[in-house]
Amino acid sequence: MLTPEDTAQLAAANVTREFPNFPAHLTTGPDEDTRPSTLHPAFYGAYDWHSSVHMHWLLVRTLPALPAATRATYTEILDRHLTLPHLTTEAAYLLDRPGFERPYGWAWLTALAAECRNTPYEAAFAPAMDAVERLLTTWLPKATYPVRHGVHSNSAFALGLILDTGAAAGLPESTLDSVRTRLRTWFGDDHDAPAHWEPSGQDFLSPALTEADAMRRVLDAAGFETWLDRFLPALRTGAPCPVLDVPVVSDHADPQIGHLLGLALSRAAALRHIAAALPADSPVRARLTEAADAHLTAGLPAVDSGDFTTDHWLATFAELARDA
Repeated sequence: MLTPEDTAQLAAANVTREFPNFPAHLTTGPDEDTRPSTLHPAFYGAYDWHSSVHMHWLLVRTLPALPAATRATYTEILDRHLTLPHLTTEAAYLLDRPGFERPYGWAWLTALAAECRNTPYEAAFAPAMDAVERLLTTWLPKATYPVRHGVHSNSAFALGLILDTGAAAGLPESTLDSVRTRLRTWFGDDHDAPAHWEPSGQDFLSPALTEADAMRRVLDAAGFETWLDRFLPALRTGAPCPVLDVPVVSDHADPQIGHLLGLALSRAAALRHIAAALPADSPVRARLTEAADAHLTAGLPAVDSGDFTTDHWLATFAELARDA
């Protein structure tokens, strides 16, 4: 398991590493400067934009656990990256390209802004959070259908993360209410989730569990227990339920197959949260907790593999799982 110093070193190495880089950028002409650090002065590292954002989140989150003598090494990086001019540029980029990183990157940017509350970086996030609010306000009313698969554009995971962190990040309550309403509209009548279809070959999120985890945020305790019984009836009957089985990862270094390592960790977090929303004496709660422990045990050893394929992102999901 990584120590706080190990975690900070890993995050810092990633957010300052500009190459290799996989930009999701539409080039509009032959003379355009497409260097990552030009397009994204704050979030140019860690292979792709969203990974850079959540590796910054991990670094900020880890700072309080570091000895004062070593903290300055990492705050110097944050001082360079998380400035008002840089975050204004990032906000403008998002507003100019409303589909960019929707909604996964928006959610991690919100989580980072929340993590920076009461720090020297808090004020710099005002334009970024204004951008996220405007993007959500425009997108949510026309998002008739959710995206249900197990990779970045999954709707339930992102909106759940926004609900967890949006208030601290400065998003208005009216915007968060719109998120809650959209989640209920999308998922409120769902039943008999096709859990036997999981996982797909490059999932790092569980479609069923991210949805359930989102719904426990927007339903009261009794309503959520009833909804979960309809959605995953096998949990109460004791029948096999594939989302409780630790995924097999045949090649940790394969960029897509390696996503399944993240699936183990994101499932661990979701299972723990869902379990905690159920009555203490519920047999379903005990079953979910046991599965969460197995997933966490399977996923944690890969976090410090030394392979950039996973090192540029996996530790953030380990943190989510440990914190659940």
